[in-house]
Amino acid sequence: MSDLSQIVKAYDVRGTVPDQWDERVAEALGAALTQVLNGSGEPGEAVLIAHDMRATGPGLAAAFAAGVRAEGRTVIELGLASTDMLYYASGSLNLPGAMFTASHNPAQYNGIKMCRSGARPIGQDSGLAEIRDRAQARLDQGGSAPAGEPAAPAERRDLLPDYAAYLRKLVDLASIRPLKVVVDAGNGMGGYTVPTVLGDAALPALPLEIVPLYFELDGTFPNHEANPLDPANLVDLQRAVVEHGAEIGLAFDGDADRCFVVDERGEPVSPSAITALVAARELAKHPGSTVIHNLITSNAVPEIIREHGGEPVVARVGHSFIKAEMARTNAIFGGEHSAHYYFRDFWFADTGMLAAMHTLAALGEQSQPLSVLASEYERYVASGEINSTVRDQAAKVAEVRAAYPEAEADELDGLTLRFPDGAWFNLRASNTEPLLRLNVEAPTTERMMALRDEVLDRVRR
Repeated sequence: MSDLSQIVKAYDVRGTVPDQWDERVAEALGAALTQVLNGSGEPGEAVLIAHDMRATGPGLAAAFAAGVRAEGRTVIELGLASTDMLYYASGSLNLPGAMFTASHNPAQYNGIKMCRSGARPIGQDSGLAEIRDRAQARLDQGGSAPAGEPAAPAERRDLLPDYAAYLRKLVDLASIRPLKVVVDAGNGMGGYTVPTVLGDAALPALPLEIVPLYFELDGTFPNHEANPLDPANLVDLQRAVVEHGAEIGLAFDGDADRCFVVDERGEPVSPSAITALVAARELAKHPGSTVIHNLITSNAVPEIIREHGGEPVVARVGHSFIKAEMARTNAIFGGEHSAHYYFRDFWFADTGMLAAMHTLAALGEQSQPLSVLASEYERYVASGEINSTVRDQAAKVAEVRAAYPEAEADELDGLTLRFPDGAWFNLRASNTEPLLRLNVEAPTTERMMALRDEVLDRVRR
């Protein structure tokens, strides 16, 4: 019997296939989502369904669609898509949706990101717990995926051209200086979306020379994991940027909703710097607006938001929390340390592609190399996210807290300790894996390294 509490996380479904979940579970989740939508008066008679390049995606999506139809709603099948394409579809068509993806996780994983109409997030506190419980009850009562081939979906649509055209309207790249851009899609959905958004012959030509790396869609990830947050997965991009003499490198994760940036030297540009850069651009268009950042972004982010006349607001890590806070405050933009970027002009949803386009525009509108441009937004030294496998996460966090009685503590999202010299660290449990995640920042490299090593020693001993 499937235990859905093992795969239904804080803001999505995530687990290995078929041992943790399969098509039978997908059918139950599709039925449960539709029951929740019907019970809450969600507009529209259809549910949008899309999947990434993972081999298990089409079967799981088809079973989920059968569950949707069993509860009285039709299905609009989008087929292959990036996660932000699903959000575009949900926003532009004002329909709820489900995206089958495990993002950056290894090949044996798959998952579902669900949203209400207008790309409004579904998390534990906004429907996901009820979906889990309804699906669990259906499974416990013997519900199963229909035998034989699932019925054809009510409708199929290709929204890639519309998605590309919409993004092009939000950021003007036609008048920037010529740029050579290396893009590492990691065999994920960036290989599907980038050629259309940045190079479609049906749209006006852009002054971009795209050098592709691993654009072939392959859910086994034969070259490297589609997780640019791990420095090991940026090595090929860094080398290619230098070898090709490119001005910039872009790396997308598996479902292409996150984008990482490498400068002309092959050096990573921190997501905090990209958050500050995009925030400054958006605030220039909408002075005085609110900008959301999560607790783990650099101290430079709220500083720069204020300097550009904006109002910084901090939120918990995770797309459902960020989106909810953006909707509450009508924020123009939001950024996370993990390279998720959210835009009011994109229904408060996250899109790595739009963040990439803003970065290309900022670089191409002036003559400085990216390393110089980015240095304006990088004021402190950060460790990056460091993961440790820990059996009793809560006990370990409490142990670390007790070791620093002099520090100012914040428990909005995990444990954040701030020190009088400006150094700080955050230690929090992963929402999707049995890990503790550590982020450290300090005014100097020496202070960051010393604090990082000291905390890691306590976490791992």
